[in-house]
Amino acid sequence: VSILVFQFKSGIKSEGDFIQIPPLSDTNWWKGTSKGRTGLIPSNYVAEQAESIDNPLHEAAKRGNLSWLRECLDNRVGVNGLDKAGSTALYWACHGGHKDIVDMLFTQPNIELNQQNKLGDTALHAAAWKGYADIVQLLLAKGARTDLRNNEKKLALDMATNAACASLLKKKQGTDAVRTLSNAEDYLDDEDSD
Repeated sequence: VSILVFQFKSGIKSEGDFIQIPPLSDTNWWKGTSKGRTGLIPSNYVAEQAESIDNPLHEAAKRGNLSWLRECLDNRVGVNGLDKAGSTALYWACHGGHKDIVDMLFTQPNIELNQQNKLGDTALHAAAWKGYADIVQLLLAKGARTDLRNNEKKLALDMATNAACASLLKKKQGTDAVRTLSNAEDYLDDEDSD
């Protein structure tokens, strides 16, 4: 999704400061949205000062800008879209330690927790590597997988840079291993056991 963002400077508080403009069809008038209101804007009014942002949701997540993220979600920007690195907005929120952004993204019903980017890293890899134990805990509570390896064959646990993250990941992997062993017993029948 490519969206133009125009930062409008005004002395009047009631006027919006960001206008999101979807891909252009008419060169004279652009349809724009700001703070939930949509209308037509003369192209020459914003063309000189507009900045094109290819992945606005990702940028909002990277910057920890909650109001911009809300605006993107309100304008139905795809929550699981991938940037050039193959990363999601959730990945960047976790990478930056922006817990409020992660919380907001978790309100989206179809959020993909386990998307791997071009390096094979997931949001859990990013949070563990950056040492954000609170975000690691959130991801694990939402069901993030601990068994995914990146292109270097590393688990999120292997990338953990502090004891708190490592402890959370070990505990989760331990409960998953116990669950797997107990489920294995369900598949044994009389012919398989001695």
